[in-house]
Order: sequence, then structure tokens, then C-alpha cells
Amino acid sequence: MARIVTVYRDSRGVFQPVEMGVIRWLKISEALARRGHSVDIATNETFSPAMERAVAEHGLRLRCVPLRDVCWSDYDVVKTLFDLGFQTLEKYGGAGHPFIISKLGSVVDAHDREGIYFFGAYREELYGVQERINESSRYVTVLSESARDLWVELFGPKQNILLVPGAADREIPALGDDPFPPGDHIRVLFAGNVYTRDHQGEANEVLVAKLNVLGERLRNRGCRLYMIGVGDVSRLDPECVTYLGFVSHDEAWNFFGHAHVGVVVSAGQFMHNNESTKIYHYLRAGLPVVSESGFPNDDVVRRSGLGYVVDSGDLAAMAQRVEDASRATWDRASTIRYMMEHHTWDKRVEVYEDLFRQHSL
Repeated sequence: MARIVTVYRDSRGVFQPVEMGVIRWLKISEALARRGHSVDIATNETFSPAMERAVAEHGLRLRCVPLRDVCWSDYDVVKTLFDLGFQTLEKYGGAGHPFIISKLGSVVDAHDREGIYFFGAYREELYGVQERINESSRYVTVLSESARDLWVELFGPKQNILLVPGAADREIPALGDDPFPPGDHIRVLFAGNVYTRDHQGEANEVLVAKLNVLGERLRNRGCRLYMIGVGDVSRLDPECVTYLGFVSHDEAWNFFGHAHVGVVVSAGQFMHNNESTKIYHYLRAGLPVVSESGFPNDDVVRRSGLGYVVDSGDLAAMAQRVEDASRATWDRASTIRYMMEHHTWDKRVEVYEDLFRQHSL
């Protein structure tokens, strides 16, 4: 069994799985520990009581260790998450480790490119991180085939690219009390990150504008659009979208279970290589999905048999499909079985299991 340390951010505070980066950090670490590996989460954050309980469930195979005290040579594998994870590794002196696996959320080009919503100086910074990852990391993990193709285009054909999309939990909490405000309207949920003006400002502007328009169209159909998640929501129109704040990963399942439809909106006509992880979560909860087209994983909606994909930008059609989805009869149990068989974190780490076996770890 391998000794693994996972690295993401070096911020202080309380470790809470609220945004998808931290959720993936925790869930992949847990799934590797369930496989029998010893996994340390290197962080400057303290764990909330709920997080301490989650870690305790895995015994000594999963620990939280102080980032500042990590001795990188104690580990067989160093696994970083996103560009920030690799930058954190560099900052704390671990970039020379011989077995680094660097996971990326989006692959950016050397210049601004359609469908990749990082621009200018920020995109240049991310590209610089990719160049250093290409030099230092033994393996690179991407979310989609289009991301893999772009990496090969940029850095040449290699055998070190791993395809590990997002996923959802196999086991989820039992349904609890209804967390939504009272009312007999159809509850439509957007759960996720709308970014900020400083971090992907263009995407923030587009996503908030789309939610406002969609919310207004849904309101005219007797529906109400709710949002949970993170990002700059200051320009959300409260007449059209009810923002319910950010919640922990465990609490989010209760919103999924009590909503009628989950929606996915895109920052542009298509996402070149960054998928929507909320699709996996909605479907795992048995929540019908209505998504704009153009995500690398929107085929999961079609294959699951629980929802619709509409043309990107056609918010009128999206509102109609939301109403259709709320009234349709669905085989939710079949969808949940499909998700548990194909799209769980435990399924995703099989890629790493195969890799570790190849290296006798």
C-alpha cells in the first residue's frame, strides 16, 4: 500500500467542504484511504468537529497533518489539486519529489482561447504553473478528453496523462428536514460556484446574469430559483433568485433531496475542457437535471435518463424544460443505480490503483 500526501491550499481557518475544490480534496483522499492506502491531508486549517468525525471513520489510514511540518520524502506519492495545490507544494519545498501527481481543473492555452474562461494575466499565470507541472510532475490528471487533447497539443504526446473526471459519493446522508423556505411553488436549485470579480470575473458576470434571467422566466411559470454555493452574488436579483448561502457538502444533499429540479448554467457557449461536477451530485440524489449544452460531461444527463440538455444560451427553452422535468415521471432509482455503478469517487480512484500497482506501491 502507498503512503500518500494530498496538497491543495495553504490558507488558515477551518477545513470545511463547501466549494468543489475542497470537496474533491477530501473525497479523493477518503476514497484512497478506503482502498487501504495511508493518506495524509496536508493543511494549515483546523478541522471542524464534523470533519474530525469523517476522518476518524477511516482510522489511522486518513489523517490531517500540519502543512508546515511535512517531510515530503516520507511519502511514496505527493498528490496536488489544481494549480493552487502545485503552487502550495512549491512554496513548502516539495516540488522536487520524484512521484508527484498533479490534478488540474482546467487546462489553459498559451493564449486566450474560446471556451476557456481564464483571461489575460491570470491565464498567463496558470499557464506558467502548467509549464512547471510538465517539468516536475510524474503524472498529470485531467477531467476530460478535451483537456487531455489540449495538454498533448501544448506539451507533446506523453504516457503520463490520467483521465479522472469528477464524481459523487456512493453513500449519502439520509434525507432530513426541508431546508427551503415554505411555499407550494416548484423548487429549482442551482448549487455551485459563480466565482468572483477578482477570480474569473467574466464568468461571474455571465453566470449571475443567466441566473437572473432564468429566475425571472421560471417565476412566470410558478417556479422559484434558489442558489446555494459560493462566489460573488451581489448582483443576483432577489426578485428572481433566492440565495440561501453556502452550506457544507453533507448539508447540500438535503437541498438536493427536497428540490424538484437542479439546473446547470454555463459561462459561455461551451466549456472547452472543464466539466460540471454538480451534474454528478444532482443525479446521485435522484434530482432531475436541466443543463445547458457544451459541458464535457453533459452526456451523463442523457445516459442517466433523468433530465434534459438544452442549447446553450436558450434560457426560454431551459425554463420550459425545467417545468417539464418537474412534472415528468422519472425512474429515479435506475438513475441512482447508474450513478453508483459508474460515477462515484471510489470508481474514480481505480485509475490511481492501477497506477500504483504498475509501480509496486
